[in-house]
Amino acid sequence: MSYKTSSAAPLPPPFPRVSDYVDWYAEHTPDLEAMVYNDQRFSYLQLRENLDQLARALLKAGVKKGDRVATLCPPSPDYFITFLATISIGAIWVGLNPRYQLNELKYVTGDSEPVVLFSRANIGQSVHTGIMKATQSIQSLVILDANSADMPAMNYRDFISAGECVSRSELEQVRQNCGGRDPCMIVYTSGSTGKPKGALLHHQGIVEVSLGQNRLWPVSPLRMLNYFPINHVGCVVDVSTPTLVSGGTIVFLDQFFPRRSLELMESERITLWGSVPSVFQLQFAEQDFDSFDLSAVQLIAWGGAAMPQEMISRLLKYGCPLATNYSMSESCGSITAQAPTFDISLLENTVGQPFEGVDIRLIDHVGQEVGKGESGEIQIRSDYNMLGYWRAPEATAQSFSPEGWFFTGDLGRENPDGSYSIVGRVKEMYKSGGYNVYPREIENVIESFPGVNMAAVVSTEDPVWQEVGVAYVLSDIPIDISELITYCRSQLANYKLPKKIIMLDEMPLLPIGKIDKLLLKERAIKDYGSNDPAI
Repeated sequence: MSYKTSSAAPLPPPFPRVSDYVDWYAEHTPDLEAMVYNDQRFSYLQLRENLDQLARALLKAGVKKGDRVATLCPPSPDYFITFLATISIGAIWVGLNPRYQLNELKYVTGDSEPVVLFSRANIGQSVHTGIMKATQSIQSLVILDANSADMPAMNYRDFISAGECVSRSELEQVRQNCGGRDPCMIVYTSGSTGKPKGALLHHQGIVEVSLGQNRLWPVSPLRMLNYFPINHVGCVVDVSTPTLVSGGTIVFLDQFFPRRSLELMESERITLWGSVPSVFQLQFAEQDFDSFDLSAVQLIAWGGAAMPQEMISRLLKYGCPLATNYSMSESCGSITAQAPTFDISLLENTVGQPFEGVDIRLIDHVGQEVGKGESGEIQIRSDYNMLGYWRAPEATAQSFSPEGWFFTGDLGRENPDGSYSIVGRVKEMYKSGGYNVYPREIENVIESFPGVNMAAVVSTEDPVWQEVGVAYVLSDIPIDISELITYCRSQLANYKLPKKIIMLDEMPLLPIGKIDKLLLKERAIKDYGSNDPAI
């Protein structure tokens, strides 16, 4: 294939609210497709109508600036409409992953205290009841996709109808009083203490990161496939909002299957093929992968982990440039990013240059800046950074310097050309399939199982998921590992599950009494390939 160029249309200016871009395109290109989902197609005009209807209904329900609204559903128009309507009136939106276990959902809703919860019916009445009992703040449970007569909930159509009495002028007045650096979204990330923390993002950060991504990666028309869970910054800030601010089309896939994703890329003429390396590997594994027509793709981009050279070489055969980035929830998107390139060395060994508007410094273990070529903790300062962790002032204070530098916990190196490479992590957090996983959260679950005295989780390399967890467990009594595995499945999302659980007679300890996790990491390389029980 030949190199496919694109001449992207000029982007709109920065608006105070993310939702303002719906109005912009509803006025300028009302008939263009904004969203595609199964057999549903929404133009920008239809998106605005749906957004405004729901915003009125939220006001009628008493939702005020700063209140939280949660949505429990897969990636779909339902998610995006509830997100945009919520933040358009100054409320704060919280995405919930249907793959979470009930205890995980109850923790997030209990911490964020939403006043309205939107949910799909097939989540299950027991889940709805469990959340409602645990979260006293919820005043309305709204079922998005079915009659709620048999549930302690309101039908979505009835909820919308109740808002018809709210005037357009009242809605606009509320909207004029929010935006900019007002908080609009909480993204929960697992914490090193075992409890997830909510990164509080704001309109300005999301808007400017989305515009900057389009300037760096110009694709026209921008059509992206979105199968990321809605509680993930990748779903909202990496895919949805950059597509929105460019006037592009989001094609939703509510559950990822490699073959189905390729079918949609072909039929919907996806132009930016973006994901994490493990997903590319799963797509490549389809036996007839090469039969799919992906000729519409203008750019291939990934984040979340390093891409193997052989995969980069294979992707370059599609004749379009490649790009990568380094980001996290707390930074509201890219920290560094690689401009579109065909240079394998850059793509394999670096994560690009600092993203526009982001300052980076590298600090050694005694707090001094290091020079080029030396490793240090990556610290960042930008207007995009989160406002802080939701209701966690101590965690926020520990994550920022007095001058406003955010401590990423990642180790990096600046190269002679000004690009950056990721060389490790200060913290124990690892990434599995693009998701942040914190061992202490998993250890807490394992240690709550009857008979377990101590657990230690370390990461090891995996050819598909980049990194996976291996758990080492001490117990005074015999433990059925299959029962422990079942218990872990009931308490943790599947990407957090350790892929091996190994019983030990004694835990290796450092002289000061802490678990010697470096020794366990060395052992995990061998144990991961053994025949011990795996999840």
